[in-house]
Amino acid sequence: MWGGGGGGGGAARALTRALGRRRAAGAAGDDHADLSFQTGLRGTLQNCNWKTQLKSSSTLPVSLTEIKSSMLTLKRLFSTSHPSVDLKEMKKFQRLAHKWWDEEGEYSALHSMNDIRVPFIRDTLLNMSSNYHLGNPLSGVKILDVGCGGGLLSEPLGRLGASVTGIDPLEDNIRTADQHKSFDPVLAKRIQYKSSSLEEIVEESMETFDVIVASEVVEHVADLEMFIKCCSRVLKPEGSLFITTINKTQLSYVLGIVVAEKIMGIVPEGTHEWEKFVPPEELERLLESNGLSVKTVNGMLYNPLSGSWSWMESTSVNYAMHAVKSGLQGQSSPTDIPSEMESEQPSATAGTTM
Repeated sequence: MWGGGGGGGGAARALTRALGRRRAAGAAGDDHADLSFQTGLRGTLQNCNWKTQLKSSSTLPVSLTEIKSSMLTLKRLFSTSHPSVDLKEMKKFQRLAHKWWDEEGEYSALHSMNDIRVPFIRDTLLNMSSNYHLGNPLSGVKILDVGCGGGLLSEPLGRLGASVTGIDPLEDNIRTADQHKSFDPVLAKRIQYKSSSLEEIVEESMETFDVIVASEVVEHVADLEMFIKCCSRVLKPEGSLFITTINKTQLSYVLGIVVAEKIMGIVPEGTHEWEKFVPPEELERLLESNGLSVKTVNGMLYNPLSGSWSWMESTSVNYAMHAVKSGLQGQSSPTDIPSEMESEQPSATAGTTM
């Protein structure tokens, strides 16, 4: 690609071999994978370039398409070296990919969470805008549902009129989501699903979405800082990011792992790792360092006896957060939960979710 004859093929083969060595090193858990990959790649490319120069007098001009293709290959090699997707987490959810729409099954707590998280998203957005349509209040709003699973949150947002893109790295999850939305012709037009990580859509989706939702996702990612950075990049200026997750406290360990997983079996054992739970202060710091301003932080309470969620002041277990990307001027964002939710009283028994 950097010349004619064997030069282009040699460079392509060099890239292929370098990528193969990088993947092999990563799979083996080599701590020096990135360094050896970069060193090896640099050496092979220099070697190919030297060989190409020797033949330069008899080669054809390099096409622009070949140069762009080569640069794109290099970009993908380096941009995917630190993905936020945790392969171990993917294996956990692979086993349950067909269970998403079983309202009495392993995801029952997520089904009931829709009773408070959907109104939270809807009312927060409506409070920020005077332009909405009766019956389809989120019409015209482009939403990215990151880690959409089987579409449990994508579908109700689509029914509110939003144009939803749901992404998930597990193809089985996407198949389940696609199959379920096909039962409703309206949703089939409003929702599109894609088997992809967040990093993989960044380049094609820069500042594309009005809203991003990452519900019960950040406690499962491998690189939280990279994840937040990618969210910021695909979110439009003045756009909203909604996150629900689990705090890292002693109480969250007792309720989220000991009670929910080991005693009551609300979620399968091993679903969560306490070390990956995220304190709201840490999440807020990451958001602000990536150009997002936190507007709302509210505690969430799950009652395992009634299987219902409610809002509460304490964020010691579960919490919801709303942040806005910089660029918002002349408007005020909601600082409290809408009145519809303020009327809800926390239940007497604490719990958690997935």
